[in-house]
Amino acid sequence: MLKAIFFDLDDTLLWDAKSISEAFGATCRYAATQVKVDADELESSVRASARELYASYDTYEFTQMIGINPFEGLWGDFFDEHDENFTKLSRIAPGYREEAWKNGLEREGVRVEGLGEELAERFREERKKHPFVYDETFDVLEKVKDSYELILLTNGSPHLQHTKLELTPELVPYFKEIIVSGAVGKGKPEPEMFEIALEKVGIAKEEAIMVGDNLNTDIKGANQCGIRTVWINHHQKKPELVTPTYEIDRLAGLIPLLDRL
Repeated sequence: MLKAIFFDLDDTLLWDAKSISEAFGATCRYAATQVKVDADELESSVRASARELYASYDTYEFTQMIGINPFEGLWGDFFDEHDENFTKLSRIAPGYREEAWKNGLEREGVRVEGLGEELAERFREERKKHPFVYDETFDVLEKVKDSYELILLTNGSPHLQHTKLELTPELVPYFKEIIVSGAVGKGKPEPEMFEIALEKVGIAKEEAIMVGDNLNTDIKGANQCGIRTVWINHHQKKPELVTPTYEIDRLAGLIPLLDRL
């Protein structure tokens, strides 16, 4: 009997990819009013610059394990004091943000003193203005809240993930527990987060189901723990190597699936 639903956060309940896209769009359009540059091309250049720069730091392996991507690094503060890796990341972040934007501008042939720093800060503010939630998120949570224990399992920095939840505070009351990889010390797909969730709720693995958009973290991790999985396949991809128990194309599809179960 199903007793608990484990939900991923980013691009499962929150539409993080859209939030990042909107922040880039607004920031790059502003840049185009200040200098001669194509906004879309600047976005591509800054994204590429951010990825390359992010991978060059000695914190990269840690961020990969915890699940913090380059674009979160462009706006997060990482004020997590329990791990020296977060302390190091918080020191690196301001320079990383400025350098990513400066390098992106230079790829477009723009060298204007102070503009990279201005755009780096503007991007941070724009991201905070755009906390998108999928249209069906609250409807789905409302329909399942009384029948199942709900647990949020999210990779990332505790400070940053809780900042996202502060921007969308309506989400928080639905969950009995909020488990963040950075607090655990291991991120999905490692088993620790799933094991903690099962322990918190006091159920067996057969009594839980994991809902998420990422095959290589949400689905792979739960599969390895013997927990049934629901993959939200937003982009109609074909699964490779990792096979979910169930597949839906949007979060709203969870309700009829649960009715069948």
